[in-house]
Amino acid sequence: MLSKLTGLVPTVRSFNYIGHDGMYYALMMSTGLTFGTISALFGLNHGIITQAQYSHLVATVIASAVIPTAIANSFFMPRHLLPRAIEEAIPKLSNSVINAGQEVN
Repeated sequence: MLSKLTGLVPTVRSFNYIGHDGMYYALMMSTGLTFGTISALFGLNHGIITQAQYSHLVATVIASAVIPTAIANSFFMPRHLLPRAIEEAIPKLSNSVINAGQEVN
């Protein structure tokens, strides 16, 4: 994931997205679902990798997309661009999700 950000952060900053906004956009663009999945499928179809290796690669590709998205939405979301009603609802939603998780445990 760091190698993805190495190329994206300077590119995003060249478009004057700096600080939290720049990091948010860089993290959101750092997913590689299409290329990673197609590459793994190519390897499987041509006998380069086994079914087990394919499963591990696809799981890794999905995780490498979900983790940056979760980090971006948790820590770097540009809240000043959200409409006021949504901005006010986010803390309430996150508190209810946290409370629901605690009730399950």
